[in-house]
Amino acid sequence: MRMGREALILATPAALFFLAIVAMPLAMTILLSFNHWDSSIGIVSILKLENYRDIFSDYYFGEIFLRTLRISMLVTLCCIAIGVPEAYILRRMNEPWRSIMILVVIGPLLVSVVARTLGWALILAGNGLLSQLLQALSVIDSPVSLMFTETGVVIALTHVLVPFMVLAVWAALGRMDPAAERAAQSLGAGQLTIFRRIVLPQAMPGILSGSIIVFTLAASAFATPAIIGGRRLKVAATLAYDEFLNTLNWPLGAAVAVLLLISIVFIVVAWNRLLERRYKQVFA
Repeated sequence: MRMGREALILATPAALFFLAIVAMPLAMTILLSFNHWDSSIGIVSILKLENYRDIFSDYYFGEIFLRTLRISMLVTLCCIAIGVPEAYILRRMNEPWRSIMILVVIGPLLVSVVARTLGWALILAGNGLLSQLLQALSVIDSPVSLMFTETGVVIALTHVLVPFMVLAVWAALGRMDPAAERAAQSLGAGQLTIFRRIVLPQAMPGILSGSIIVFTLAASAFATPAIIGGRRLKVAATLAYDEFLNTLNWPLGAAVAVLLLISIVFIVVAWNRLLERRYKQVFA
């Protein structure tokens, strides 16, 4: 009984801090999403489902949420395709090369998101480095711009989010016994079989956690889609921003933010359960 009381006392400051910085702003945002907005008088404090009805009944909002989901899924798949082999190679490196490569991997996280995204804008523009390189290699005949396209947003987001996947998978592979691969190889297993039956099961928890991190960050990203995608290619985060600061329709912006949060939580939980079920079926 005494231990339970002491644990409650120790947990109280953290719980109060969580309520202050997370729960209360979230509750206020949810409450705001049910308010009415009038162009002449502003926010009207009456509880209505008007904002949610407008979002679900307008194809414009549905297209933006589908675009957000599509970009987030593509970024997650690209990070898995790049991050898993990179983490496997990183695990097999020796010092000091491993430390150097870790610094290279986390390098994008050390640069300001605005500076990094502006750098990608210079690369992806019609007169940028990528277009000039493709023309020099005779791959294309005229300049091609990836600015204001989903492809450009996916490339820029993958660049900054792939370190999360690499570090998550690398941490998972760190618990794997190196002798297991040598034993399987001595018994005649090929590299593909070793990767599928030994490496991949060990990496799966890291892939799962990395996918959740990458997906949530990609779905809620603002600066990169705003700069690379521009005004014509909106995602849910930039839509909420426009409703808050451009049209000043705070209740509608709050409704967009709440629906984005609910969608991310639902997809992450479903994705987690699906991968865990497939993991048990394939590697049991």
